[in-house]
Amino acid sequence: MASSATLSVMASSALPSTAERKQQKRRGINSSPDAEIVALSPKTLLATDRFSCDVCGKGFPREQNLQLHRRRHNLPGKLKQKTSHEIRKKVFICPEMGCVHHDPSRALGDITGIKKHFSRKHCQKKFSCHKCNKKYAVDSDLKAHNKICGTKKYKCECGTTFPT
Repeated sequence: MASSATLSVMASSALPSTAERKQQKRRGINSSPDAEIVALSPKTLLATDRFSCDVCGKGFPREQNLQLHRRRHNLPGKLKQKTSHEIRKKVFICPEMGCVHHDPSRALGDITGIKKHFSRKHCQKKFSCHKCNKKYAVDSDLKAHNKICGTKKYKCECGTTFPT
């Protein structure tokens, strides 16, 4: 018969620790096996205006934005509300075959995450810093960089300070 200490060690080794769960969540690992796996094309991931108005043709990144816009045309359009049978979690896989996030067990949990991942890892870097010319694929990464660019001074072994 095993002691209570041995049983607790055996039980804890079967379940992931709190740190492991946080690491999995941060990495975006799909931990729910019943989640709906969504595979979007690269064109869909990079589209900025996926939803367009039938009346004026204006495009919107989200369906809810379009529905709010339709009210300006006095068209009926209720905002979609999730019903109880529609609450199934969705996870998104990367369309690139060799990518680690192409595997459904490593799928990302939201559309914004997969869009940023795809842009960062598989697309051209089109946003550049006007101070140091460092390039980024995602605008928010450039904005974060601009907050610190030129504020930190780095000293080389030769005594030169960067950025000047």
